[in-house]
Amino acid sequence: MLAAFSITPVGSGVTVGRQVAEAVRIIRESGLPHRTAASFTEIEGEWDEVMAVIKQATDAVMKDSERASIVIKADIRPGYTDTLHTKLESVERHLEQQ
Repeated sequence: MLAAFSITPVGSGVTVGRQVAEAVRIIRESGLPHRTAASFTEIEGEWDEVMAVIKQATDAVMKDSERASIVIKADIRPGYTDTLHTKLESVERHLEQQ
């Protein structure tokens, strides 16, 4: 499973970097392949592993927030691994052919 997700603290003011940093720390410590960008984090693993990390990251955000908004997009493709990299590599190969 490859999941792209975003956890946004709500009711914490305009600056949410500290809460987001705590979520990212949990993701990094999970040991699962991941990539964090400005708006979303992608994480790859088995369903239960990925969802557990998303829950832990959400719990960390909720320690200092009244509310959280979560967006999750999942690509479930049994039998495939390392899609965090191979999907992007496929697009790059196609771009090179043009």
